[in-house]
Amino acid sequence: MVDAQRQLLSLPMAVLLLAPGRRLSAANPAAEQLLGQSFRRLKDRPLEEVLHFDEPRLAARLEEIDAQLSARGTAISVPGQAPRKVDVMLAPVIDQPGWQILTLIDIGGAEALRDAPSGGEEGVLRAPEVLAHEIKNPLAGIRGAAQLLGRKLTGKDLAMTDLIADEVDRIAKLIDQMQSLSRRTAPELSPCNLHEAIRRARAVIEAGGKAPPIIEEFDPSLPPVLGNADALVQVLINLLANAADATAGQDDRRIVIRTRFASGLQLHGGIDGAALRLPIELRISDNGPGIAPHLVDHVFEPFVTSKKSGQGLGLALVRRLLRDMNARISHDRDEAGGWTHFRVHLPLAEDRRRMLREEAA
Repeated sequence: MVDAQRQLLSLPMAVLLLAPGRRLSAANPAAEQLLGQSFRRLKDRPLEEVLHFDEPRLAARLEEIDAQLSARGTAISVPGQAPRKVDVMLAPVIDQPGWQILTLIDIGGAEALRDAPSGGEEGVLRAPEVLAHEIKNPLAGIRGAAQLLGRKLTGKDLAMTDLIADEVDRIAKLIDQMQSLSRRTAPELSPCNLHEAIRRARAVIEAGGKAPPIIEEFDPSLPPVLGNADALVQVLINLLANAADATAGQDDRRIVIRTRFASGLQLHGGIDGAALRLPIELRISDNGPGIAPHLVDHVFEPFVTSKKSGQGLGLALVRRLLRDMNARISHDRDEAGGWTHFRVHLPLAEDRRRMLREEAA
């Protein structure tokens, strides 16, 4: 029999227990993630200090200790975060006067993490199957040129030619995989070291000479994630390149790459149709001006771009590659701090092995 506490911790929506006076008495991991703070920092604080409801009438109803309500698409503000919309449910605790249960479902995040790609995206991302031959031919020439240069170089210069050759091989392999993706064949997934993939992508971006300083905030204790190593590197290269472009031309430009555990997210209908946790968060942040307001809700769609020379396929490809790894991506803006965050949520390799063992038992 699963105890109630474990069930609460496993819920993908944010749940807050409010003591009399609307002080935070308990919060599950999803609530910690939504509010951007650990419960140790949240405990005993008034709700209005950590969460503001933009609708005055709803805020007033929350003050009624016996109120029971449900509201959809409610705008909220969390200090240091961009405004977002949530579904709200509030109920009094039975036989506990003044105590309330508040549930928040981030519908903005749910929309960003939705499963079904649009038909237009599906058609656009089949283009690599058509262009594969034309792309592979010049890649072979680039690889040959790098090998010839490598015979005449030493030290760091030789390492650069090795990087070129390795990247050509990776891109060629990625094209093969995307041809398979366009035929709706699932890519091969295996345990991946997330930090190795980040370092590989960082080396490619920095080799181009246009990247701003990149700061790493890694959790070294993270276990392997489940994914495709080459596709994961491609995702990271695209996100880092976008972050570099977003900060171009400004002083004190920076990119921060952060990895951490982020409990609460769960993908329904993931591997083999079973529920799959996505507890690893990779966040790539830049201190550029942010995404234009009219593009915010469409950045993962094909042909959406603010770049004069861009085709608007990079983030659509990123989302497609991540979906096929049973991962998800979303973005948000911290206007107070001046940061744009892209968050990738990934499954653990161990969860896949555990599920297979359970199926075989």
